[in-house]
Amino acid sequence: MNLLLQSSSIQHPASIKITGSKSETNRLLLLQALYPNLVLENTSNSDDSEVMLKALQNSQLATRNSQLVDVHHAGTAMRFLTAFFAIQDEKEVVLTGSTRMKERPIKILVDALNQLGAEITYEENEGFPPLRIKGKKLTENKVSLPANVSSQYISALLLIAPKLEKGLELTLEGEITSIPYIKMTLALLNEIGIKTYFENNLISVKSSEVVINSKLITVESDWSSASYWYSIVALSEIGTQISLSSYKQNSLQGDSALIEIYKDFGVETTFNTDNSITIAKKQVHNSQLATHNSQLNNCPDIAQTIAVTCFGLGIGCYLFGLHTLKIKETDRLEALKVELIKLGADVMVTNESLHLKASNLINKDIVIKTYQDHRMAMAFAPLALKVPIIIEDAEVVSKSYPTFWEDLKLVGFKMD
Repeated sequence: MNLLLQSSSIQHPASIKITGSKSETNRLLLLQALYPNLVLENTSNSDDSEVMLKALQNSQLATRNSQLVDVHHAGTAMRFLTAFFAIQDEKEVVLTGSTRMKERPIKILVDALNQLGAEITYEENEGFPPLRIKGKKLTENKVSLPANVSSQYISALLLIAPKLEKGLELTLEGEITSIPYIKMTLALLNEIGIKTYFENNLISVKSSEVVINSKLITVESDWSSASYWYSIVALSEIGTQISLSSYKQNSLQGDSALIEIYKDFGVETTFNTDNSITIAKKQVHNSQLATHNSQLNNCPDIAQTIAVTCFGLGIGCYLFGLHTLKIKETDRLEALKVELIKLGADVMVTNESLHLKASNLINKDIVIKTYQDHRMAMAFAPLALKVPIIIEDAEVVSKSYPTFWEDLKLVGFKMD
């Protein structure tokens, strides 16, 4: 489905409800499968989380006869479920996904699990899904990983660690990527009573048969989803205000870095007593808008949104620390480059950075290809505040934010 976004303006003030963080939800769903007395509230309604939940619910049916589990495009589910099924003693699954998922590497995680005693083999190409996983008790407890890999490999291991016979000692080699996501995982483990340790490049998680008596955990709303609203406010007139629910000042999510980053674009954040936030467009001095630089090692998922915001504002940007974007739903750096150039941008990318030159030209009525990537669709949508654009395969937003287009209509976006 192609969606035409006509030139629009925001009706404000507006209030938008955003469901729980996909990152927190998927971690907690796995922990709930391991500790069934956990009760979760405000979980994500994303496709990824629905896939994760369905796979975990069906895991009770897995036997040595081998059950097929298809996660489609859900990368987080692929990584987390690889670890989860590895410890399901006497059960066997074949874990697969979409064509793109079969191109996304998983060898580092599989090697680590096999070193711990797992039995995981490749059904097709070495190093890539689909995987045949024969669940068993893992008796080893020490493993090393390159520190600059996707933090989801690390979190996958940490989430199952309490159920390992001797716990886990994980050594990270080199400079660590996405520390906030690792800390999120450890904080959630701590919240349910699991003891952890993280100092320098060593992480340890104690083996635990902790008993949880119907513990309620409320999932914070998703900061990645909030990023598109920050972009909308940044591209709107002075005085525009939008309220979003429900967020914490001491968030576990790395993408909460939006609060500081978007100050460069005149967006101020106020935390309200009802746990909502209000984001408002303020006056920005021209000197502040010459260019924007961001190190995004800890929050690469907001790179697309920031790049498009800068382009829409007519300012340059240099974004770096983006090496993990090469293995997402698409090669996000190359995809950004191609689509921005179609709009009239002067942009260069490397394996870990994006450099956009300032420009006041935005071509209109351009068809934005989404590459089966939800973030491509949502990152480019705010440009409709400047020119009409067309979003190809607009339904892809269901992967993380199913109500995105409906929410845009609520604040005045016109679409066909």
